[in-house]
Amino acid sequence: MKTMHLSLHSRGSGLLSGLLGLGLILPVSYAEDWPSWGGNDPGRNMYSPARGLPSQFDPGKAKPGSEEIDLKSTRNVKWVAKLGSQAYGNAVVAGGKVFIGTNNENPRDPQHQGDRSILLCLDEKTGELLWQLVVPKLASGKVNDWENLGLLSSPCVEGNRVYLVTSRCEVVCLDTEGQANGNDGPFLDEAQYVVGPGKPKARIGPKDADLIWRYDMMDELGVFPHNASNCSVLILDDLVYVCTSNGQDWTHVNIPSPGSPSFIALDKKTGKLMAEDNAGIGPRIFHGQWTSPSAGKVNGKWQIFFGGGDGVCYAFDARPHKGAGAPIVPVLPGPQFQREEDADAAYLTKVWWADVNPAEYKAKEGKPIKYPAAEGPSEINATPVFYKQRLYVATGQDPEHGEGVGRLVCLDATKTGDISKSGLLWDFKGIHRSISTVSIDPGSGLLFVGDFSGFVHCLDAETGKLYWTHDMKAHMWGSTLVADGKIYVGDEDGDFTVLTASKDKKVLSEVNLGAPVYSTPVVANGVIYVASNTHLYAFYDAAIHAKDAVPTVETQ
Repeated sequence: MKTMHLSLHSRGSGLLSGLLGLGLILPVSYAEDWPSWGGNDPGRNMYSPARGLPSQFDPGKAKPGSEEIDLKSTRNVKWVAKLGSQAYGNAVVAGGKVFIGTNNENPRDPQHQGDRSILLCLDEKTGELLWQLVVPKLASGKVNDWENLGLLSSPCVEGNRVYLVTSRCEVVCLDTEGQANGNDGPFLDEAQYVVGPGKPKARIGPKDADLIWRYDMMDELGVFPHNASNCSVLILDDLVYVCTSNGQDWTHVNIPSPGSPSFIALDKKTGKLMAEDNAGIGPRIFHGQWTSPSAGKVNGKWQIFFGGGDGVCYAFDARPHKGAGAPIVPVLPGPQFQREEDADAAYLTKVWWADVNPAEYKAKEGKPIKYPAAEGPSEINATPVFYKQRLYVATGQDPEHGEGVGRLVCLDATKTGDISKSGLLWDFKGIHRSISTVSIDPGSGLLFVGDFSGFVHCLDAETGKLYWTHDMKAHMWGSTLVADGKIYVGDEDGDFTVLTASKDKKVLSEVNLGAPVYSTPVVANGVIYVASNTHLYAFYDAAIHAKDAVPTVETQ
């Protein structure tokens, strides 16, 4: 038997296919970037084909009088980068760079002090800072831009461009090289952007971000984000698909912009608005909208999947249609919303929709259950996952609302129209409120999902049969990642746990990272990236990486 240890970039997949065709076994995966939320999968399944990943870690200890981790005290740690004091979005890795959002509690530039949102661009090999984007706070305050949350969006990298949603409810496109290769347009006023309108301009240097274009959803669409904007955008062909974060105001009973779209598509090269949804979600928003879109090809056509702030899961045709969205009426009983028809406007049109709140969550003994009651309905904050012509998504609410009942549904994505009943393949009501995205292991057919109450559930993706539940004993904000026969997951207490991805539950290890883990682990090029509130850890199997520093072939 021949065993080959290789390090190949994802662009080398043709070579990989050839090697597999020769019957060679690759115990250590070929190298593959993780360029967006969900990696390389537009269906957003939190799965990686990587192999040779460790199950044991020691995150080490801080140097005396410092927050810097002493690498000599660690095990299976490549590097550790200091973040701010809060980090919710996930790292993405592409082209030798790691991108992650945080806040400004650890200022990297003395010009920028106080509350800011920060996108860090780090060197993949060392964790050293290459450049940063500084995003000033909205003048409207925490009703739209909550204090110290930082940048919540996981970036999306394509080629030499980075796309993300800022805490100012903007969609921005950045140069992956930052200002180091000059200030590329059409956007050229970074010196004003990083300090905010009306303030003295900052000095811009090679460690600053280079904005290519920006699209302000509050100014252009009139949307009103509730507390935060955090969509992780999806790119398909030449379009960027974005949740607008439209929601309620501070009263929690008024929706300031019911006519604004919940979901849009922009031209990825220019930032021009190309289409908006025709679902009329605005009047029915429970609270806010913090989901991210996914995509899948159904019957040969691309569909975009979106979890609405009204508790309805939608599938849109990925192609914009002129004049196809007006007048807009709700798909469910509720406030009627009409607007003037615009023959020149383009819309993302509904293919199907499913109300994922069961009847018993809406009313009890003939009386409606008011949101956000623990036993009542929820919106969709998790990302819908497309897998084998099915869609999987859980319901949940703002974590500030606490614990409550939830529901995980499996929907037939090949249906059309209202598929609330006709498209329901199975559901699981043993889950609590969840803001977590599912991970499905193609090898075993097992589905893993966490809920806010701190339980990790293992189910059969085909049938919904529950195999086991693991109590993390702390709230969970992030999602599970399945890779190499293992499940990687963190919790609010800072515990990072590794379990076997099998029908029989087994805990392989648990370590504490010293701060809450609100993010989801990701894998890129054989390294697991896990962000706590204060540090980004790059975990790997040190022995394997030492052996695979250069390609070798072993025959036995």
